[in-house]
Amino acid sequence: MIDIVKDLQQNSYPGRGIVLGRSSDGENAVIGYFIMGRSENSRNRVFVEEQNGIRTEAFDPKKLSDPSLIIYWPVRVLGGRTIVTNGDQTDTVYDFLKAGKTFEEALRTRTFEPDGPNFTPRISGLLEENGDYRLSILKSNEGNPESARRYFYEYENPKPGQAHFIHTYEHDGNPIPSFTGEPKQVEIEGCIECFTKMLWDNLNEANKVSLFTRFVNLKTGKTETRIINKNVK
Repeated sequence: MIDIVKDLQQNSYPGRGIVLGRSSDGENAVIGYFIMGRSENSRNRVFVEEQNGIRTEAFDPKKLSDPSLIIYWPVRVLGGRTIVTNGDQTDTVYDFLKAGKTFEEALRTRTFEPDGPNFTPRISGLLEENGDYRLSILKSNEGNPESARRYFYEYENPKPGQAHFIHTYEHDGNPIPSFTGEPKQVEIEGCIECFTKMLWDNLNEANKVSLFTRFVNLKTGKTETRIINKNVK
């Protein structure tokens, strides 16, 4: 079990991160997704909630230098399933699921981001209606753009207060090293406000950009959502 508070506090640049799990009272599935940025282009973003998910958009359109890889839908909902990813593979997963195919089939058509020398991993999650969830990371073979590595993880019937956390980068660097190992098993406590505050307060102040959290009631399907954007008008 990893202490997610200490883990975030000790890492100035985990990049983008996904947390999926179950609330401590066992009543809700839990989602967290955050983005960080080092460049002006990456920091010039906000989360905008839509009816069936959220999207990123430029906070100041005049400062948007390159929309590729930073403007996308991180979260989309299909029936009782929620897709959360760090890129436009959200749409790939959505289209495959809608066609009756699988999360894994969708991601086998994708690879890491073409942003050498970092070759940022694509991280993805799928929350099922019953609270089970899946996580995936697609990354280069130690920076080799000709060699991809695909990892898939399935979690059935998580215990109350149990979640798993995956992020794009191991830590800051140049180039930035990709996340290594399995998703981290972490403990989460309290209501959605507590969960949201815990994540936001412990992300690096200089690099954090936006945070999305959602609780999904496992009996009723009712959702509660929170969004925090560092950029506010």
